[in-house]
Amino acid sequence: MLHSCYPVLATADVPAARAFWTGLMGFEIVFDTDWYVSLRRGRFELAVLDRDHPTIPTAYRGRSAAGTLVNLEVDDVDAEWDRLVVRGGLEALLPVRDEDFGQRHFVVAGPDGVLVDVITEIAPSAEFADVFTGSSAP
Repeated sequence: MLHSCYPVLATADVPAARAFWTGLMGFEIVFDTDWYVSLRRGRFELAVLDRDHPTIPTAYRGRSAAGTLVNLEVDDVDAEWDRLVVRGGLEALLPVRDEDFGQRHFVVAGPDGVLVDVITEIAPSAEFADVFTGSSAP
């Protein structure tokens, strides 16, 4: 039986990653060391880990989580745009916009090349409406 599943983002700078995720992103610290931080926001979890820690197999040490996208689905993407980009000063790599596949979203830069995609589900275009299965349709 699966009890939990969450990303662990390898980072070159644990304190900076901790500050990012616990700052404007609103996560709370559950476990905190100088090499690993477990975070939670409501029922959702993520963690950051020093990319050179000995628990990482030798061949994979020194690599950051660059290129990883962390999706944060929210009730009001426009309010989050205002809070995170306009007032919060985060760099928007993709401005807020509607997508035919059923999202209104924007993307900001996180630590170590991680991208944070902030999303509110919207009705998809007719082209994409038929590709949703079961309960996943917005």
